[in-house]
Amino acid sequence: PRRMQGVSTTQGVTARTRSDLRLYITGGEQRGRRLKTPEVYIRPMMAQVREALFSMIGDLVELGPSASGLDLFSGTACVGIEMLSRGCENVASVDMSPRCIEVMKQNAQTCGYTDRHQAVCARAEDVLADPAKYGLRVPFDLVTLTPPYEEVIYADLMESVISSPGVADNTVVVIEYPVELGVMPSTLGDGRLVGYRNRRYGRTVLAVYVYRPDGSQDIVPHPHEFVG
Repeated sequence: PRRMQGVSTTQGVTARTRSDLRLYITGGEQRGRRLKTPEVYIRPMMAQVREALFSMIGDLVELGPSASGLDLFSGTACVGIEMLSRGCENVASVDMSPRCIEVMKQNAQTCGYTDRHQAVCARAEDVLADPAKYGLRVPFDLVTLTPPYEEVIYADLMESVISSPGVADNTVVVIEYPVELGVMPSTLGDGRLVGYRNRRYGRTVLAVYVYRPDGSQDIVPHPHEFVG
């Protein structure tokens, strides 16, 4: 995995409100709930892709009363709030933009999740390196990463995940990346992250990994999906 080449608007900086962003929750108790978006440039995970995400991970992680999630590069917290809507007990959403943090808090409050959702203004890599510093409960059952494509080095980002105290055996890790990047490897970190699914949705690709799986999940890896 490498950095995307090219120039784009930097995520999290002031921009005109995008009229095409109509974000809503796709499943669970808050299904159909509209979410606010900040007046900054963001590239959120859209509804079709979020529905596909939760469909893919359904046999890998149970989003029940004891489950915790980490939503990185969160923007609006749409992925994190969707985790809560679908049953996750606690979720932390992370973004560097103070404007995004304020909108996250508003969205969580609107959905009645103030006590179960934590908005963290920080770099994703810093939170991965020391979750306890931000008062987060570890390990996480589900970690999602939806980075701004042109602003990260994917190899470094995935190494931050692999070395994080926030992941443990069977933690599910979902990374969104652009088709222009090629195909993510079927394993990472000397086999510690095992790829289970890798599916394309237009320009967007979702790779689903499990950290040191013990075989208790109901599905098997699909390594053929990680072949270009």
